[in-house]
Amino acid sequence: MIKWTTEDNQLTRVFQFDTYMEGIQFVHQVAEFAEIQNHHPFMEVDYQKVTVNLTTHEEGTVTNKDKQLAILIDNAYEKGVR
Repeated sequence: MIKWTTEDNQLTRVFQFDTYMEGIQFVHQVAEFAEIQNHHPFMEVDYQKVTVNLTTHEEGTVTNKDKQLAILIDNAYEKGVR
């Protein structure tokens, strides 16, 4: 999780893609993980990047839920869901 930053009680990471559609496919994969875990991140889509913010709203800070989802997201990105 080195590539994630912690600020304002949330984990943030920017993911880079070669094309807009690769970013959209990545967002879809993250959304599937979020539904399974019932833990939904904020995602912002730009032309060739997607920014993901994770926090547990009920706790007002980063929890293990966020860290677990971050690991799933990192694994998807590293395996080429882009």
